[in-house]
Amino acid sequence: MLLTLTLGILIGAVLGLTGAGGAILSVPALVFSLGWSMQQAAPVALVAVAIGAGIGAVEGLRHGLVRYKAALLMAAVGTLLTPLGIRVADALPQKWLAGLFAVVMLVSAARQLQKDGAHAIEAIAPRKAGWINPETGRFHWNLPTALLLSAIGSITGFLAGLLGVGGAFVMVPLLQRFTAIPMHGVVATALMVTALISAGGVTSALLHGVVLPFGITAVFAGAIAAGMLGGRLLSRRASGRHVQIGFAIILIAVACGMLFKALA
Repeated sequence: MLLTLTLGILIGAVLGLTGAGGAILSVPALVFSLGWSMQQAAPVALVAVAIGAGIGAVEGLRHGLVRYKAALLMAAVGTLLTPLGIRVADALPQKWLAGLFAVVMLVSAARQLQKDGAHAIEAIAPRKAGWINPETGRFHWNLPTALLLSAIGSITGFLAGLLGVGGAFVMVPLLQRFTAIPMHGVVATALMVTALISAGGVTSALLHGVVLPFGITAVFAGAIAAGMLGGRLLSRRASGRHVQIGFAIILIAVACGMLFKALA
């Protein structure tokens, strides 16, 4: 239990420092510290992710950074796909699921090691998906925009059910690539979607008969929440680039451990 508590605090700190990425470490932490299967760890991880991301989302809402209409649409569509991800996870052999998770972590690490390029608002035409009105700072809502956000939400929701992750590692680069939301807004919006979809994933798991171990779930979720608050304070002093590199190294190390577990 002590190891789980410690890992929860560290994951929360990473979540607070990176803004949206640390939640991907929740499942490996439970797998390695408690000897659980991926299927056992995923629902507990989603509870912790929902709480941690919810704290960040509330902060983003308070500062007016969250595109809440877009977040609600992505979350609504994503929640519909979460049960499908849970069913696929239940059908997959443990080693395949662990291997897939390791690949996802390596992709996320590669993205962290890339320098973020300048975001060109002019490159997205008003009639295309993802255009933000520079005068109001809001989306220009049309069918392509709705379809784009729905697609991002569906991918996020499916991965939440399949791997027990919030999906911000996929949401953030997609929102950066296909919309003109500033980076702070992207992270805040992704945190709100992550919180809502994770909560939906937990609900879906409970409806499918999953029983959450209350003690471990409460301790792990509380540790992540406490760690995230500390991480948010540290983020004001830490170099963003150094945080990205450090997080990438952690992801690569944990991914190698997951691959070894899958092949062993």
